[in-house]
Amino acid sequence: MIKVNHSIGLIVLAAAVAACGVSDGFAARGAITIQNADIVGAGATFPAPLYQRWIKEYLKSQTGYSLFYDAVGSGAGTKRFMAGEVDFGASDSAMRDEQMEAVKNGVQLIPATAGIIVLGYNLPGVTEELRLSRQAYTDIFLGKIKNWNDKRLHELNPKVQLPNLNIVTVTRSDSSGTTWAFTNHLSAISNEWRDQGPGVGKKVDWPGNSMVGRYNEGVAAKISHAHGSIGYVEYGIAKRAGLAMATLENQAGHYVAPTGTSGTATLANTSMQMPANLRMFLPDPAGSDSYPIITYTWLLLYKNYPEKTTADRVKQFVHWGLSDGQAFAEEYGYTPLPGTVVESALKALETVR
Repeated sequence: MIKVNHSIGLIVLAAAVAACGVSDGFAARGAITIQNADIVGAGATFPAPLYQRWIKEYLKSQTGYSLFYDAVGSGAGTKRFMAGEVDFGASDSAMRDEQMEAVKNGVQLIPATAGIIVLGYNLPGVTEELRLSRQAYTDIFLGKIKNWNDKRLHELNPKVQLPNLNIVTVTRSDSSGTTWAFTNHLSAISNEWRDQGPGVGKKVDWPGNSMVGRYNEGVAAKISHAHGSIGYVEYGIAKRAGLAMATLENQAGHYVAPTGTSGTATLANTSMQMPANLRMFLPDPAGSDSYPIITYTWLLLYKNYPEKTTADRVKQFVHWGLSDGQAFAEEYGYTPLPGTVVESALKALETVR
């Protein structure tokens, strides 16, 4: 396995783990340089704070080797995994069949956790609940609703004094599984978005008045500093950044606020639909109390590792994450996996050799 020195990467070694900061990049970036860690992973920023905690806690009971996780985004992580540069990848969009077929050692997708994607915003003086219908937030990101004083937003929020401010959307500059999950949702609820707009992708051309941030915490930082802005970001990071978050309309027509339990209800409504390959997307989850934008996030493992030691170490760490590690999910704003999904994931892990 090729080990690459990513001096700007998020490096986690034993107890030397830094918490995720709200900045344009992780707080730990550049803090430690490790040329050759024993086990190397790379990928999604969406679950990175949880993976940091997993590694820190897991290595308390393990000695003699190090773990390194480079939070570079789902797109870059998948590329490194496919190139054999890492021992495991991580992606919020899993992998396509053709990508998996191109990996000579085979691929096993393992759902590791789940989380909701929120619309964080910055409206000075607005402290009341902000409701956004499916049509409203789609039109905001299509650039069709350009000002917070728009009558369509007033109709949804008659008791809120919305300011006369231009709307600035904040989007991802990097190839992102969070972007993929968000645009997959927009495509599911809007024919215009799907057929005439940006469609689905890890990186898309955003219409309207948009600024970009790198990684989830970069988007949160831009929203925090830009009046009139709104952007999509992982719930835990938005919460730690102190962002106001919109209450969104779901498939049933109910408005659901993003909370620590929103994702739990959504997964409970849908977990029995998990297919045998463990690749299930929830672009528009059913259920009266389901939050509308949620995604599983996956670890990408090889079916066959060149070395038994590497395979054993990866499997042991992932097994711990699926069992003991789930207890840390809610603390970081993620949704613990339902028991049925954990059972299926552990069974799939046994196939890794």
